[in-house]
Amino acid sequence: MRSTISDLKLEAARWRDGPYGSNPGDLHGAFDVMGPTGTELRILSSGVDTEAAWEHVSVSTKHRTPNWKEMCWVCNLFWEPGECVVQYRPPASEYVNFHPNCLHWFRPLNDDMPMPPSILVGPK
Repeated sequence: MRSTISDLKLEAARWRDGPYGSNPGDLHGAFDVMGPTGTELRILSSGVDTEAAWEHVSVSTKHRTPNWKEMCWVCNLFWEPGECVVQYRPPASEYVNFHPNCLHWFRPLNDDMPMPPSILVGPK
């Protein structure tokens, strides 16, 4: 995860007060920002949670699930290009749907993210 938030558009959209309020530059916090497709995105970042040993960012919209372009845009705000982050489909016994239009990015702190060979997607 990046060391601080440096995107001025994202900083301007930061919640400063309330339970999700945070200070400029913090990796954790809440943001309501216009995304790359013209839809307002609500972003909640847990930042680096050393107790849980995960980095986490959620992305939602008011009326639909975020699309891939929006998810990648958010990913690039919080992580470096060389970092691997994932979205999970948990087993049914662990499924949580706290917000119907929300997707999540995750990255473990203490383990390398396993990745399948790129050829499974297609030739480079």
